[in-house]
Amino acid sequence: MDWSHYRFHTRWTLTAPLATVYDALAQAEDYPRWWPQVREVDRIDDTSGIIRIRSLLPYDLTFTAREVRRDPAAGILEIAMTGDLDGWARWTLTTAGSGTLARYDQEVDVTKPLMRLLAVPGRPLFRANHALMMRAGRRGLAAHLRAA
Repeated sequence: MDWSHYRFHTRWTLTAPLATVYDALAQAEDYPRWWPQVREVDRIDDTSGIIRIRSLLPYDLTFTAREVRRDPAAGILEIAMTGDLDGWARWTLTTAGSGTLARYDQEVDVTKPLMRLLAVPGRPLFRANHALMMRAGRRGLAAHLRAA
């Protein structure tokens, strides 16, 4: 087993319509406004940017995100990631009643040296850190959508 390899699956149920949620998630440069752990998003061009995240644990992760798929009809947003995280992440949105189910899937290899060094003993903390970040993201997006 590669202790620096992670697969994450998260589901968010949101009361806003799918198109509204999709539009919010498609605007990555706005994430720091509603997602506290997304500290910076600096656009490089129309399809890529540099993202810096930090959750509860005292370390930043910085990576370049490049858009791989933007398909509003299918409800899919997907990026490739390189840097402290190498891999991909995908939002898949489906209608759920009058709201939206947002499924987030991510598969990455952590390349940050300290995290690789602490891969075995730190793995439960790193996974918990990710879960806290995702929980805060759902709350932040829900509040952002209500205010819009």
